Amino acid sequence: MTQPFELPHFYMPYPARLNPHLDEARAHTVEWARGMGMLEGSGIWEQSDLDAHDYGLLCAYTHPDCDGPALSLITDWYVWVFFFDDHFLETFKRTQDRDGGKAYLDRLPLFMPLDLSTPVPEPENPVEAGLADLWARTVPAMSVEWRRRFAVSTEHLLNESMWELSNINEGRIANPVEYIEMRRKVGGAPWSAGLVEYATAEVPASVAGTRPLRVLMETFSDGVHLRNDLFSYQREVEEEGELSNGILVLETFFGCTTQDAAETVNDILTSRLHQFEHTALTEVPALAVEKGLTPDQVAAVAAYTQGLQDWQSGGHEWHMRSSRYMNEGAVEGSRPPGLAEFGTSAVDIGALLSAAGAERLRRYTHVPYQKVGPSLLPDFSMPFELALSPHLDGARDRLTGWMHEKGMLQEGVWDEDKLAAYDLPLCAAGIHPDATEEALDLGSQWLAWGTYGDDYYPLVFGHRRDLAAAKLTTDRLSACMPIDGEPTPLPAGGMEHGLLDLWERTTAKMTPDERRKLRGDVDKMTESWVWELSNQLQHRIPDPIDYLEMRRATFGSDLTLNLCRLGHGPKVPPEVYRSGPVRSLENAAIDYAMLINDVFSYQKEIEYEGEVHNAILVVQNFFGCDYPTGLGIIHDLMTQRMQQFQHVAAHELPVLYEDFKLSQEVRGIMDGYVAQLQNWLSGILKWHQDCHRYGAADLARRAHGFVPDRAPAVPFPGAGAVPGPGPQAGTEAAPVFSPPTAAGAVPVFSPRSKAETQAPPVFRLPTGTPAVPVFSPRPEAEPVPELDAPTPEGAVPSFTLPKGAGAAAEFSLPKAEAVPTPH
Repeated sequence: MTQPFELPHFYMPYPARLNPHLDEARAHTVEWARGMGMLEGSGIWEQSDLDAHDYGLLCAYTHPDCDGPALSLITDWYVWVFFFDDHFLETFKRTQDRDGGKAYLDRLPLFMPLDLSTPVPEPENPVEAGLADLWARTVPAMSVEWRRRFAVSTEHLLNESMWELSNINEGRIANPVEYIEMRRKVGGAPWSAGLVEYATAEVPASVAGTRPLRVLMETFSDGVHLRNDLFSYQREVEEEGELSNGILVLETFFGCTTQDAAETVNDILTSRLHQFEHTALTEVPALAVEKGLTPDQVAAVAAYTQGLQDWQSGGHEWHMRSSRYMNEGAVEGSRPPGLAEFGTSAVDIGALLSAAGAERLRRYTHVPYQKVGPSLLPDFSMPFELALSPHLDGARDRLTGWMHEKGMLQEGVWDEDKLAAYDLPLCAAGIHPDATEEALDLGSQWLAWGTYGDDYYPLVFGHRRDLAAAKLTTDRLSACMPIDGEPTPLPAGGMEHGLLDLWERTTAKMTPDERRKLRGDVDKMTESWVWELSNQLQHRIPDPIDYLEMRRATFGSDLTLNLCRLGHGPKVPPEVYRSGPVRSLENAAIDYAMLINDVFSYQKEIEYEGEVHNAILVVQNFFGCDYPTGLGIIHDLMTQRMQQFQHVAAHELPVLYEDFKLSQEVRGIMDGYVAQLQNWLSGILKWHQDCHRYGAADLARRAHGFVPDRAPAVPFPGAGAVPGPGPQAGTEAAPVFSPPTAAGAVPVFSPRSKAETQAPPVFRLPTGTPAVPVFSPRPEAEPVPELDAPTPEGAVPSFTLPKGAGAAAEFSLPKAEAVPTPH
C-alpha cells in the first residue's frame, strides 16, 4: 500500500537502550494474554497478532533498566491496554454502540480499588479479567497517592474513548487545542508515566501536582501521542475511519496537504521535547530547592525524569519496527553509516545541530519593543447578545473609593486616570448583568485587583529582575486567604489590603472546601505571573501549547468562572463540573476570551512593554510568519473554539445530563451556567472594545512605567507580619523597606507628607548585615558604578554594596523617571 506521506525527520537526541530481559518478557506475556482470554477465541487477536505487534520489544525499549519480573508486569499492562483499544474498536466503535460502550466502561473502575481488601466483581470479559489481575499484582508496591493518580489516569484513558466514539458518530474532527487536551486522556501517556514511576521511582507526593512535574508529564504525553499519530495515520485514518489523529486535525484546520500537516505535527512534537528538556533543566531543580526535597526524593524525581526520556526514545524505536505502523524503510533510511542496528534509528547528528537547534534558538532571539502599529482587529464571532447591569455608573464611583482605601492608587503602578480608562466595572457589568449592586461591586473589585496585579508583577519585579521577591509576594498573597480561621499577615501594600478585604466578603458563607477551591484558583493565577516573569528574564517565547495552557491561568479564568458558580450551591455534583463536556465547554470559552485579549493587546504588549507572552507573537515565532498571518491563525482558532463551545452546549451537555441522571432543577442550574458563560464572553468582548487600555491613541498618551511623580512600589516581602497599616487615604506613601533579617523580610510602610515624598525610598540594612552584593552580583575586578552615574537608556541600574558596609549603610533608588521604559 502506498504511504500517504513521507515520514519527517524526528528530533531524538538520546538513543534508545534495550532491556536485557526482553525474551523473558515476550515469553511471559504470551502465556498471560492467553490465560486472560485475549488470544484464540477472543475474536480480537490471535497469537500471530500479538507476536507481530511485539509489545515485549516496546516495553524493553521504554523501560531499559528494570528487572525481569518488573518488565514482564509492565509488558502485561501494555498488552492489556492495546487489547482494550482493539476490543473497544471492534465491539463499540465499529457498531457505533454508545450505550453499550458506556455500560462497558462504567464497570472497569470497580476493578481498581485503592484498598486491596475491597471485593471486586467477577470479570465478564478479557479486559476486566486482565485489569483485575494487573491491579492486584501492581499496587501493593506503591503508595495510596500513586494508586489514586494511576486509577484516575486509567479511568481517563478508558472513559475518553467515549469522546472518540461520539465524534465518529457525528463525523466531527476536533480543533487543534481540543485534540491535544483529549488526546492526553485517550492516548494513555499519562497512564504510561505512572508505570514509569513503578519501574524507576515514585515521585514524592509533595511535588507530584506541581507545574514542573505536570509539564514533564504533559510534554512526555504530547511527544508520545504526536509521534504515534505520525506512524499510525495510515492505519487509523485510511483503514479504520478514525477521526482522532493530529495530522487529520491539522489538515482540516489549515486546509493543507497531508505532507504539510505531517511536517507541522513533527514541528510541534519537537517543540514539546524542547519544552520537556527546558523544564527538566530549569524548573525541576528550582522546585527541589523550593520544596526542600531530601537527597532521596531528588534522586527519585531524577530517575522518573530519566525514565520519561527513556520511554520517549524507546517508543520511537519500537514504532520504527512494529508491524502495527507505517514505517516501511524507516529504519534503514535513518541510520547513519557505521552505527549499530538497535537503538540508533533516531540518531542524526547533523539534523540535531541544524533544524532543531535553529527552532530552539529562535525562541530567544525576539527583538523587543518593535514598532508594530495599532492592533489589527478581525471580525469577531460573537453570537451572544450583550446585556449590561443597571448599576454600572455607581459601581465606577465606588471602585475608585475602594482602590484608594486599599492603597492601590498610591504605589506608582496605577493612578485615577488609569483606573478610569481601564473601566473594570464595565467588564463586570457585562459578565454579571443581573447582579445586585453589592455583587457588581464585588465583581468589579475582583477584576480590578487581578488586573492591577497583572500590571504590578512585571513593573515592580520584572524591571528589577527580582524573581525571589515575586515568589515571596505570591506566598504572602496566598497567606491572605485563610481556609478555616488561620491567622493572616498584617497587610503590606495595596494587593494584600485588597485581597484580605475581597476574601473576607467573598467567602463569608463558604464551606472550607469551597474556600480551598477559590484559594487554589487565586494561587494558580498569581503563580502564573511568576512563570511569566521567569520567561521574561530568560527572554524566552513560550512553546505554543505551554503558552495556551498557562495563558488560561494568567488570565485568571478559573477565578472568574468560580465566581460565576458561587450561586449554584451544592446541588450540582462536583463530578459534573469535573466531567469532560463541562471542562471542554469552559476551556473553549476561556480560550476565546483570553485570545480576545491577546488580539486587542498586541500593540500594547509588543511595542510598548517588550512582552513575549502574546498568542500572536507565539504563533509568529513558531511558524516564522508575519503579524497578519499570525493573527489569521489565531482568529481561525478563536472561531473554532466558539463553534466548539456551541457544539458542547447543544449536543454534549444533554447527553451528560442523561449519563448523570440529573434532576430538572440541576439541569436548569447547568443551563443557567451556560448562559452565564455566554454573558462572560460577550461582556469581555464589549469591555475590550470600549475601554481605553489598548487603543493606539490611549497608548500614545500614557506613561508605560511607574506613574510619573509617584514613588514606585518596590516591596521586599517576607514571612513576618507587617507592623502598622498601609498608606492612609489622602497621603502619598514613600515607604522605607527593610531587607531580610533572621525572622524574614518585612516591608514597613510609613505615610509621609507630600513634601517628604520628593525623596525616593530608602533601604536600611539591619545590624550585622554582611557586605554582600545586592540585586546583581559582579566580578571582583569589575568596577562598581556610582549611584549617580548615568544609566544607559532602557537599562535597569544594578547596585553593589561597598566592602565593609555595616548597619549604617543605606542607599537610595533613583526616581521612577530615571528608569525609562523603551517605547
